[in-house]
Amino acid sequence: MNLLHMPVRILGALALTFASFQTLAADELRFSTPTPPPHIFTKMANRLAEALSEPDGDQIKVFPVNQLGNVPTVLSLLQTGAVEFAIVPVGDLANRDPSFYGWFLPFQFDSLADASAAASSQPALDMLARLDAQGIKGLGYVFPGQRHILAKAEIATVADLEGLKIRAFPNDIFRAFWMELDAAPTALPLPEIMPSLVTGVIDAVDVDIDIVFGLKMHEQAPNLVLTNHMAFPGAVLASARWWGGLDADRQQAIMDAVAEAQAWAIEEQTAGEVALLERLKEAGTNVTTLEDDALVSAGVAVREAFLSRDPLVAAFYEATAD
Repeated sequence: MNLLHMPVRILGALALTFASFQTLAADELRFSTPTPPPHIFTKMANRLAEALSEPDGDQIKVFPVNQLGNVPTVLSLLQTGAVEFAIVPVGDLANRDPSFYGWFLPFQFDSLADASAAASSQPALDMLARLDAQGIKGLGYVFPGQRHILAKAEIATVADLEGLKIRAFPNDIFRAFWMELDAAPTALPLPEIMPSLVTGVIDAVDVDIDIVFGLKMHEQAPNLVLTNHMAFPGAVLASARWWGGLDADRQQAIMDAVAEAQAWAIEEQTAGEVALLERLKEAGTNVTTLEDDALVSAGVAVREAFLSRDPLVAAFYEATAD
């Protein structure tokens, strides 16, 4: 039976059902994160969902650990309006726009607080504004902490990094940094890190402390070397198509909520890292530091190579350097 011959009462029921589905779908907004619930990316998403869900209107549901697809897929969904919100690593955005490399200049920031302060600089805001051309609205940043080395074997000097198969975030500046140190950077998606540690595909991970604990990486790689070699922000994003349909008051309310959540996340993460380090030590993780001039020299070489990648990289460095 085709629609032309279907009884009116059935067509009416189908129309009512479809209308109800449309209403439900419109009321549930989707918020994607790539990280497990304990990670600050997902914790901030949950805070925003709670702040922005309306009793008689939009309800925001958080989907952690890439439940809606990997980051490239989620970015595409944002562009089409199929996903309304996401937090993604800025490293992924650097693969789309080289200005974001500014965040990963080695040894740019001494602390999480310093990196967070840079988020309000004009070049950092200009980076987000560039996403408008891709159908994505940049709302703000969130910081899981600085990058360190988690390894299966102890690392005492830079010489121990030679030939080390280390999982590095898949973009040019991470690869350049580890190659400068004579390591062997290996690009792997997040879900493959643990199996690769078990099978010996990699020996170590370039990582933040939050994800170490969230995925229990220390159970396979019990040596955490604190290096603070790079920042690793996430970007809070919205679908530009969806954003354009909001009135000015709603847009401002969202921006205000993001600003509040960003400040909250820094306090949460600063205290949380101290607690996580203690828990990792209690679990038997060997926590050390690596102070070697060769590490800094490698960072300077990479920084000089990437300052010319985009005018915003140099502007960001000038605006945020001590």
